[in-house]
Amino acid sequence: MADRLVAALLPCPVAASCSSSAAPVSSSSHCCLVARSNSHRNWTRSLRLDRSSLQGQRLELLQCCWQRRTRSRLLKVNAARGPDDGVKWWEKDGGPNMRDVHSTQEFIDALGSVGDKLVIVEFFATWCGSCRALYPKLCKLAEEHRDIEFIKVNFEENKPMCKRLDIKVLPYFHFYRGAEGRVDAFSCSLAKLQKLRDAIQLHNSDRCSLGPTLGVGDLLSSLANTNTPDQAATATR
Repeated sequence: MADRLVAALLPCPVAASCSSSAAPVSSSSHCCLVARSNSHRNWTRSLRLDRSSLQGQRLELLQCCWQRRTRSRLLKVNAARGPDDGVKWWEKDGGPNMRDVHSTQEFIDALGSVGDKLVIVEFFATWCGSCRALYPKLCKLAEEHRDIEFIKVNFEENKPMCKRLDIKVLPYFHFYRGAEGRVDAFSCSLAKLQKLRDAIQLHNSDRCSLGPTLGVGDLLSSLANTNTPDQAATATR
């Protein structure tokens, strides 16, 4: 019993040796650990900043490329349109032998006043991209062929007449020649401009008219007699 009490009161030699062998943490070691932790934190933060900076530079590069591409497209479109003088494209003067009609009666009068001349009628719309692309070439054709009368009919302003004339696509052309009446009709775009040139060469030859001019009024009357309301063609946009 006494031995146990003495052993309990005396310090353990193993514990003493362990405590004596463990090196105390110096203040310099603690500073090194703190500095290392701070440097790691700073490195992580700088890495994040580098990543965000790269992402920002990438976005700036993409925006720059998009702006350049957009600017290039706008320049091409403006070059194709020509100088902007405030005049709408379908209102630009095509020459003395090109006129606009705004009603069925004007159309009839225009066809009846040209005698035996070849008349080319273009049916167009202001919203039609193909009509807009073809219009400069049509003006050039009118300048090259002063002996041909060109008439422009706005589809939006003359829907009933265009439907009676079976206009289904735009731009669409009718060719009229004196007493022969309508001699040709077809659709034509800028890619098929040669088709329009060939038709001009075919129908603009010298000929004699053997009767009175067949106006569009007669044509509309014949269409009204042959087609029922259910059979009338409707032009869609």
